[in-house]
Amino acid sequence: MSRRTRIFIGILLIYAAGIASLLYRVVADIDPRYRESAEESLVETSQLMASLIEQDVIAGAINTARLEPLFRSVYARQFSAQIYNLHKRRVELRVYVTDRSGRVLFDSLGRSTGADFSQWGDVSRTLAGMYGARTSRDIEKDPLTSVMYVAAPVRWGNEIVGVVSVGKPVQAFGQFVEDARARTLWVGVGSAFALLVGALIISIWLVRPFGLISDYWRWLRAQRSISPARMLRRAVDTLRSGVGEIRDALTGRSYVSDYVQTFTHEIKSPLSAIRGAAELVQEPSMPQAERARFLANITHEAQRIQEIVDRMMELTALETQRALDRSETVALAPLLQEVAASAQGAAASRDIRLHLAIDSDARVEGDPFLLRRAVSNLLDNAIDFSPEGAEVALALHAGAREARITVRDHGRGIPDYAKDKIFEKFYSLARPHSHKKSTGLGLAFVKEIAGLHRGRIELANAPRGGAIATLTLPLASA
Repeated sequence: MSRRTRIFIGILLIYAAGIASLLYRVVADIDPRYRESAEESLVETSQLMASLIEQDVIAGAINTARLEPLFRSVYARQFSAQIYNLHKRRVELRVYVTDRSGRVLFDSLGRSTGADFSQWGDVSRTLAGMYGARTSRDIEKDPLTSVMYVAAPVRWGNEIVGVVSVGKPVQAFGQFVEDARARTLWVGVGSAFALLVGALIISIWLVRPFGLISDYWRWLRAQRSISPARMLRRAVDTLRSGVGEIRDALTGRSYVSDYVQTFTHEIKSPLSAIRGAAELVQEPSMPQAERARFLANITHEAQRIQEIVDRMMELTALETQRALDRSETVALAPLLQEVAASAQGAAASRDIRLHLAIDSDARVEGDPFLLRRAVSNLLDNAIDFSPEGAEVALALHAGAREARITVRDHGRGIPDYAKDKIFEKFYSLARPHSHKKSTGLGLAFVKEIAGLHRGRIELANAPRGGAIATLTLPLASA
């Protein structure tokens, strides 16, 4: 696993851990906040009940006679209250009253009258003049039966003569807690998904610089001499490579989809030809000469598919390269002489003359293998579109900052309808002599090579007929 991949994974793990930790803290904090809100309401209710009971205290004795019919009436009341997602239909409030010794004088549920509650925290602390509250379970092993109690002192004069404790089942507001948790989780997951896109983009900006610096340092170590101008150009190319990778990361899906669709359309024709020829050669009555012709057609179309695949793989490798892996000072004159010599055989077979004109010893920074491939593609195109007996001119000219390699043929030129499409992938014109199309990837290949060398490629009709291709490259610094 590469360093940049490890850093990328590390960033995603930190992001996931941060989101998970934040959600955990928020969700875990919901229940205590609801309990605090419920307890605050119970404090006020207990003080209200204490004031009510104090009105019936006679000589320090608590009289609870009117509490029983009051709560019987309250529990029997019928109502319907829609509180957000909670539909409330009955009163769940609980109240019990104890004397100064902690013995229960009244229990709204009628369960604990006469019981000794002096050991419960809400009662013991309130009798001692402190704030008393507790949470207890009706059923010891069932946390859903928890009830919150808040107590208030019942006074006669300045003396505490008893305690009134108001209770509320936790389950009553537990529905709000669960609903809040669900909403928080949904919002958290949605936010995490939205932020993930931003995290991926940011991670590209954070991770890629390590790789760019590493690539730049490796290239710098491979140089035999230090040239500030060359170093600056390489730095600009490296930065442009990083920007290109971010662009591909954002648009890669549609790019791949378009690429696959175009490729599928392009190989559909040769596949149909192969299938048709294969069906015909299976006929037992077919003459041998016809059978041989169809078998040759199958071989030709299979070779065409293989050529498309090979060229597309080369082009894809160039498109993802973004910057040259190796770069050196390349003398263009001997490179053009070598390319012209290699093309002599193909030109001679169609009685085409190659004319080489070099008026400069121009040198450029680049990959000699790729530059040779680019010029070869242009020269092969010129030969293919030239009539028999014509001349193809390959020339090298140099200006103050740029070198220009031109390839001129004397064919029919570029039709008007094809001028805007000649550099598109898989677009090809039929060759005049064979009436067959090529893979349509040659000029796209040349365009990528020119871009990697900070140059450009142009193809236009020549003034006196034919077409002229111009590959312009920046000169190497002295």
